[in-house]
Amino acid sequence: MEDTGQRSELDAAERNRYEWQLWVPDFGEAGQRRLKEATVLVSRIGGVGGTAALQLAAAGIGKLILAHGGELRLNDLNRQLLMTTDWIGKPRVESARRRLRELNPHVEIETIEANIDEGNAADLIGRADLVVSAAPLFAERLAMNRAAVQLGKPLVDCAMYDLEGRLTTVLPGRTPCLACLYPEPPPHWKREFPVFSAVSSTVGSLAAMEAIKVLAGFGEPLASRLLVFDLRNPCFETLPLRRRPDCPVCGPISRPAP
Repeated sequence: MEDTGQRSELDAAERNRYEWQLWVPDFGEAGQRRLKEATVLVSRIGGVGGTAALQLAAAGIGKLILAHGGELRLNDLNRQLLMTTDWIGKPRVESARRRLRELNPHVEIETIEANIDEGNAADLIGRADLVVSAAPLFAERLAMNRAAVQLGKPLVDCAMYDLEGRLTTVLPGRTPCLACLYPEPPPHWKREFPVFSAVSSTVGSLAAMEAIKVLAGFGEPLASRLLVFDLRNPCFETLPLRRRPDCPVCGPISRPAP
């Protein structure tokens, strides 16, 4: 993100709110202004995406677009930290809007009461500077990946199962995309799976930090690397990723110019 001047200036309340993160080396006030100017699309806002949205709001992102269809259920509440018990039976995105506005009124929140698919992915991603892909189903994640690569928008893909987590950052024109890693949706992948909030929140927080680094222009994102961890017997490792020459999404013929 480029500093666009007056619109990104921080007022006294913002400097006070973000004071401790302004001390981070290579970030500072310039990085904070870049976050203030940025728009991030998060799909969806359950255990993983909801935590990513929460951390981005706390960090002072300028605008969040939250996409998630459906109403809150009781069995969502063991992990979806933007939801409250009194909101059961109501749209998830409205609970998320309320909670994020309570946390940080400086953040603009737009809600989309629908899941992302091939029909709306390009429109929604075109309105953002970066995408956090936290959908449980691969069809949705691959649709976001395709639109993000075509539009040249960075995408942080994050997923978890049981006590395991996976995370990578796609920088169109520079790195492999999600379709290089998963040419076809993995078989038997289900929307419902075993999950502790502590695990989904870990993945969501890591995704938010990836987004912050890319947007503010500091640190090293997980470009061409896949972070894999297992908290059952704690271990973390990063695996190298390579672009598939025949990838229909980011291969030599299909990918945009850098």
